[in-house]
Amino acid sequence: MRTPPSLVSLAIDSALAQLSNISDLSFLPDHILIDLFLSQWSILKFEYLSGENSAGEAPCGIFKLPVEGFLKRTLRAGKLTEKILKLFIATGKEEVLSHIEALNIQLVLTPVLPTSKKNLSMSQIIDDNDVDIVIGALHSDLTPFLDEWRPVFSRFHLIIVKDPDLKDELKIPGGFNLHVYTKSDIDKAVGSASSASLFSGYSCRYFGYLISQKKYVVSIDDDCVPARDNNGGLIDAVAQHISNLTTPATPFFFNTLYDPFCKGADFVRGYPFSLRNGVTCALSCGLWLNLADYDAPTQALKPGQRNSRYVDAVLTVPARTMLPVSGINIGFNREVVGPALLPALRLAKEGKFRWETVEDIWSGMCVKVVCDHLGVGVKSGLPYVWRKERGDAIESLKKEWEGVKLMEDVVPFFQSVRLSQAAVTPEDCVIEMAAAVKERLGPVHPVFARAAEAMVEWVKLWKVVRTRLSP
Repeated sequence: MRTPPSLVSLAIDSALAQLSNISDLSFLPDHILIDLFLSQWSILKFEYLSGENSAGEAPCGIFKLPVEGFLKRTLRAGKLTEKILKLFIATGKEEVLSHIEALNIQLVLTPVLPTSKKNLSMSQIIDDNDVDIVIGALHSDLTPFLDEWRPVFSRFHLIIVKDPDLKDELKIPGGFNLHVYTKSDIDKAVGSASSASLFSGYSCRYFGYLISQKKYVVSIDDDCVPARDNNGGLIDAVAQHISNLTTPATPFFFNTLYDPFCKGADFVRGYPFSLRNGVTCALSCGLWLNLADYDAPTQALKPGQRNSRYVDAVLTVPARTMLPVSGINIGFNREVVGPALLPALRLAKEGKFRWETVEDIWSGMCVKVVCDHLGVGVKSGLPYVWRKERGDAIESLKKEWEGVKLMEDVVPFFQSVRLSQAAVTPEDCVIEMAAAVKERLGPVHPVFARAAEAMVEWVKLWKVVRTRLSP
């Protein structure tokens, strides 16, 4: 007569089928943990010897395996994958670790060759139709701006969003594939109340982010023109942003030789092979020649200072490290972090010059927290643009001084804020951050309470507009 299985045996069999979905095994009693581990080992051993797994596939070969004998149990559903092996190791149980050592189970680390032709040419496979160029129009005559950018922009679709406060008609030269959105278009899409509070001044570009249906978005201010490299060649800012976004970022361990996925670079000695595949790059932050993006106090103190240093380098910003993201020259993967680039923090005396605003700085810290939480990367460096002279720093200082002081509270908040594991989308992350802003920064200054409300409103708008635009 066949002996019926015990409850423990049935429980182990059930756990085997669900093991890949379990994140912690440390709570299990030692004898059950050992039996569970040896069961997984037996399954992989059978697959290794037979040449196929329970799905009829060849074994993955990520382990070096001895081939003598079977262990405790016969074939069950599932197998000992790298993820599951790490689960067992993470328990720290001596008996499990001794079994792993005795069985000579070793992870095989396959070297990654980041400068291979495949990785270096990734940006070349991106279709021009996957990119939107978003331009916030704060000047009525865009003819000089677009003529300068014609060699770069003419291949792409342009979204031009007119500042709702701009009264003059836009002047736009021909020869571009573009859509222009004015205050009436914004009001129709999101309502007049929302357009007034969210999309004024430089924040008008966020409407372009909202309605874009492309995977990649590149945004460049209308007071910038293409820069030239050290050899005098015209810099294709769009191509460089796309290259940054389509090659991996490495936020979890800093590579001292800059971006290892750039041509001619690689990972330096001591860089863990297990981290060399990198992660998706979600945000590319470009820089500026001539008039750098200084704040008003710095520009007022050094009125003649100009940036003439072209540094041919890209860096991944390390995880849990904040940075001031400038909206002047950026590219991002809209499908990965689109909702996290948002208009929220508006100063009481916000003006029409970059150094009179901090909306992009706040937005950048929001998106950096989201990237860190979701395990994706941010790069900074190339491409450069040439930023033209404009504005009076002394006059602007009277307006932006409020924003300069607020940063002393903003930065520590974003450095310390942590999101829950329940936040699995950018929208989830923004909603959680908004609650934290309201609770921790709201009592400090009313501008933060308004920012928290704007963040929640933005997520609602994003969902409504995205649903409306979905095919």
